[in-house]
Amino acid sequence: FGRMKPVIVVHGGAGRIFKEREEGSRAGVVRAALQGYGILKRRGSALDAVEEAVRSMEDDPHFNAGYGSVLNEKGEVEMDAIIMDGKNLDSGAVSAVKCIANPIKLARLVMEKTKHMLLTGCGAHLFAQAMGIPDTPGETLITERSRERWKKNLEPDSNPEEFQKDLGTVGAVAIDSEGNVACATSTGGLSNKLIGRVGDTACIGSGGYADNRSGATSTTGHGESIMKVVLARLILYHMEQGMSPEMAADTALDYMKTRVGGLGGVIVVNNSGEWAARFSTKQMSWATVKDDQLHYGIYAGERHTKSVDEALTSESEGF
Repeated sequence: FGRMKPVIVVHGGAGRIFKEREEGSRAGVVRAALQGYGILKRRGSALDAVEEAVRSMEDDPHFNAGYGSVLNEKGEVEMDAIIMDGKNLDSGAVSAVKCIANPIKLARLVMEKTKHMLLTGCGAHLFAQAMGIPDTPGETLITERSRERWKKNLEPDSNPEEFQKDLGTVGAVAIDSEGNVACATSTGGLSNKLIGRVGDTACIGSGGYADNRSGATSTTGHGESIMKVVLARLILYHMEQGMSPEMAADTALDYMKTRVGGLGGVIVVNNSGEWAARFSTKQMSWATVKDDQLHYGIYAGERHTKSVDEALTSESEGF
């Protein structure tokens, strides 16, 4: 009973975070981590904690998930999400969903209310209606910034690849006081992607994986590269071979870079509560809470530390 000290780690996407968005990204991951940790402190489950942390970032326009998602070639939002329970390897995911404010909630329902693991497109939409999830008009998920970016990418001399460096998948991993681990990941995908394109996020073992025997991880970065190396599962494999979370993350990211030229970032927690937040991109916003200490950063080597009480106080006053 209460053997484990709970830990939560969140990321707000790896890539290039533009200067004017740094503060908002930092504040957003800190808020998500504190909300998830609040659940863990009250003896809530790792599953509830990661879902809540991701929901918080889906609702935050600074991130490419939920409200603030980037637009596909047709100017619409299509989102992917996954959640996984390390206890019994149960998982639920949705892909290419529209008009849903919180895809992560829908993924959780797929896991708990169906015999399936992944629902896509209009099937996912029908299921959402059956579950009583209200329709959110697609345009209410679109921010001015996403629309601007979409328009820019449509220009004949534009290079959407250049913009892809600012990839804002969001994710969370946690271990609760019972020693159960869980992961959750959610994204709007790539800007100006083909209609129906699904990246790594909804794919088990790529966008996330959780197994009590080793740990949990959530990934972000170039989806196609992540899928090629099944990045989340690869990290857990390295931990099963005895690597620390940090070593496992670096080894897997390095392999992805050398083998397929892909960049990304990962957050990891192992089954004894050690954690890591690592990335091969320029930046990744991340935050973690362990032992009532909050740590967070965006740049390589950057790590701020505050007590949770201090963070909650400044949180209520606004950053």
